Amino acid sequence: MQKLNPRFASERLARTFRGVIAAAMVLAAPAIPAAAQSLFSPAIRVNDEAITHFELEQRILFMQILRIPGDPEKLARKALIEERLKRQVAKEAGIAAEPEDIKAGIEELSSRTQLSPDEFVKALGEAGVAPETLRDFVRNGIDWRDYVTQRFLSQARPSEEEIDRAMAQGGGAGAGIQVLLSEVIMPVTPDNIEQVDALAAQIAGLTSYDAFSEAATRYSATDTRSQGGRLGWLDITKLPAGLQPVIMELKPGEVSSPIALPNAVALFQMRGIRETTPATPRYATIDYAMYYVPGGRSAPALAAAQAVRDRVDTCDDLYGVARGQPPQLLERQSLPPGQIPQDIALELAKLDENEISTALTRSNGTTLVLLMLCGRNADLGDAVTREQVANALTQQRLATYADSYLQQLLAEARIVDQ
Repeated sequence: MQKLNPRFASERLARTFRGVIAAAMVLAAPAIPAAAQSLFSPAIRVNDEAITHFELEQRILFMQILRIPGDPEKLARKALIEERLKRQVAKEAGIAAEPEDIKAGIEELSSRTQLSPDEFVKALGEAGVAPETLRDFVRNGIDWRDYVTQRFLSQARPSEEEIDRAMAQGGGAGAGIQVLLSEVIMPVTPDNIEQVDALAAQIAGLTSYDAFSEAATRYSATDTRSQGGRLGWLDITKLPAGLQPVIMELKPGEVSSPIALPNAVALFQMRGIRETTPATPRYATIDYAMYYVPGGRSAPALAAAQAVRDRVDTCDDLYGVARGQPPQLLERQSLPPGQIPQDIALELAKLDENEISTALTRSNGTTLVLLMLCGRNADLGDAVTREQVANALTQQRLATYADSYLQQLLAEARIVDQ
């Protein structure tokens, strides 16, 4: 299958999809390996079931619109194979999601985009994703969750002694994880998208730290370019949730596949990973401000942004900068981490309180974003109860059992590319 070339979605789709679906890109349809094959001919066989070229093409497009980090072709193939195996065992167990459960799942997914379910389905359809693709995605997730609960719940429940130990350790959060990364983040506009695609593919193939560092110095738009793209140790919990598994799969020296961000493409190289004790905190909300500077990454716009940086010490100072200007030029948000657009969340992960980034753009690269971290609000919550700790331990174990059983299913399956 050919490598996909991103295309910018309509302005309506970019305006409509917020949060999870931010500034969505629409992909050109992937080519079918043989001209004689139809969209509905098998692309992959999983045991006795077929995954069609149409399903594969739809899932690739769906993942791109949802901004799933990583190579959409590889991720779509992996996801569809795993879902076939999950569906097979769920079907054997007599598990099938009820229509109202599927409806609720679609409502939950659409709520992340600030759209009604009907608007969500319509927007996906305008981007080329069939309603059946969305329903299958939601249904498969529900069926697998119910199967795992039915099969493993009795084994996953902790004993009273285990709950006691977890509470003594602060709720069982355990050790935290920190990663040492290098980054290349290249702005994308309608004029340079093909050039950036080709360059990103070359950088993804690099194998040495020096070569990646040189690429960051030459091509990256972030402030880290002066350090060869090198970041300091980062708590994994500060990174966008969708990016965390992609990063955790990298071995030292490995480079991620190109990751599509709004108006940019990102690549990361793993330089190190370590555990920390105690665990890194989780955050209830993150407070940040965005001051918009016309001109994109032009020299005058960057100079104007630098002038603002020189004037402000805190986020509150930005109100003085924006006084007398159109109100839409300054935007301040306090959002849960999962609701922050991925490119913004990634930049915020690198910042300490009152630090500024000018790596991002909006409006197809014509507007520079001066992004400032105002503060992180730790999720302290109320006093942790035994029931909450028991539920947390149960969910952790269910996830472990589910992953282990899925690996067993994959090892035993007959998977054949057609």
